Amino acid sequence: MLTIDFHVHCFAPKIAEKAITQLKDRADIEPLTDGFIETTEARLDEWGIDRGVLLSVATRPSQVKVINDWCAENNGGRFISFGTVHPDTEDIPGELDRIVSLGLRGIKLHPDYQGFMVDEDRVDLLYDEIERRGLPVVLHAGFDVFSPSKIHCPPEAALRMLKKHPHLKVILAHLGGNDCHQQVHEILAGVDGEVYFDTAFTGRYLPDSLMEKIIRKHGADRILFASDIPWDSPFEIKKKIMRLRISDDDKEKIFSGNAARLLGGI
Repeated sequence: MLTIDFHVHCFAPKIAEKAITQLKDRADIEPLTDGFIETTEARLDEWGIDRGVLLSVATRPSQVKVINDWCAENNGGRFISFGTVHPDTEDIPGELDRIVSLGLRGIKLHPDYQGFMVDEDRVDLLYDEIERRGLPVVLHAGFDVFSPSKIHCPPEAALRMLKKHPHLKVILAHLGGNDCHQQVHEILAGVDGEVYFDTAFTGRYLPDSLMEKIIRKHGADRILFASDIPWDSPFEIKKKIMRLRISDDDKEKIFSGNAARLLGGI
């Protein structure tokens, strides 16, 4: 069965070691890779993962162009790269046009690292411009150790944003909200629109029963297999999905079919 991991993190060689160390110390989690492209590709072989969607985040506007250039260099072959834009980027339309011209397949935003609430009015322009270009956007959703006292994309705020932008192609990472899954099931699952949940970082803490309930309510055709490499194991999450009481057809959609449809081919 073809398997596409929709949530993979790697870093440019000159910052990989520092980035992994800082994130490891902050989260108190042992990483499963060293953050380098080559090592991650080798681990994908070990885990039986065919393709990975490479996600990078600009924490400052000054990083946007450099990160997007690096993502473009690593787009194709084993990896499908998304670009990034900071909400305070000076020329948002221009950079999004450049992202399209570089062949990047979507956008990654991280409200916690980029300092915005997911439903803030000041981000509406960015969402509108992303939608205008038909790009999917991956949003970190739910708790993050970077901002433990304030969740920047809780389910209720995500729902408000989705109602303002009903035609935006959105992937809410971590099955709609890391460490907020009961709320996700109650108020987000089943929402109208091209709204996907990815399964990143669900291997350790999310009970199978609750995962199954969310998938059934939201629809398996809007769930994307993902791990959050290097912070969770795609092998373990794949085993988790395989043991859920959903059909083989739904599992195939989750592992690759939905991703291929969303991306317009792989």
